[in-house]
Formats: sequence, structure tokens, C-alpha cells
Amino acid sequence: MADGRTEDAPGAQAGGAGQDAAREAIEDWVRELAHHLEIDDVELDVDAVLGLAGQAAHTVVRPAAPVTTYLIGYVSGLAEATGQADRPTASRAASRVAAELLARRRDARDAQEAGDAGGSGDSAGAQDA
Repeated sequence: MADGRTEDAPGAQAGGAGQDAAREAIEDWVRELAHHLEIDDVELDVDAVLGLAGQAAHTVVRPAAPVTTYLIGYVSGLAEATGQADRPTASRAASRVAAELLARRRDARDAQEAGDAGGSGDSAGAQDA
């Protein structure tokens, strides 16, 4: 079901037992929730979900993390239900779109910050002229 590392999970930074406990807690939760949602057979890459959520939280604002993952899940299910794509393909495509948008936002923010840092002296001089 879930594979890889959960570096962003609570307790993961402690390493060792803390990381194992976080991994176990997430996997238990995913199994329990999937069972109650009657989707026991769905494969989930927890690390990919957490990674994209982390990017959204740090690029936009923290609440963007669950909203981003919800929308990816929603559009993936919709694509599967309407026959446009199977769920894994739709999920990868939606995740790629979100990752590309987040990268654009990061690049724009970085360019803005570089412009603000580099141009602050020049703009003051231009206003005096």
C-alpha cells in the first residue's frame, strides 16, 4: 500500500523509532480509512502525496496542502468514473499539473524576491531624478 519514506511526517525527524512509529501510524490510518471508504484495493504512494502536499504548503500557504491533495484525488476519481483514464494514470497526470503550477509559483516568487533585493537601491535613485 504505502512505500518509501515519510520525512515530513510527525516524529520523522527524530529518526529511528520515531520515523518507524510515524510510518506505522500513517500506514495504519490509510488502511483503516481505505477500509471504511470501501476501497481496500487502492494503492497509495504516501510519500508522493506528502511530498506534493509539502510543496503546496511551502509554496502557497499551509492550508493549500490538503486542498491540493483533495483536488488531485477528486479529478483522478472523476477521470476514472467517466472513462477518461484509469485512476493511477489520472492521479499521475493531476499530480504533474499541480507540481508544474507550484514550480511556476516558486520561480515567480524567487524572481520577485531577487528583483526586490537587487532593485531596491536603483528604484530609490530613479525616484529622486
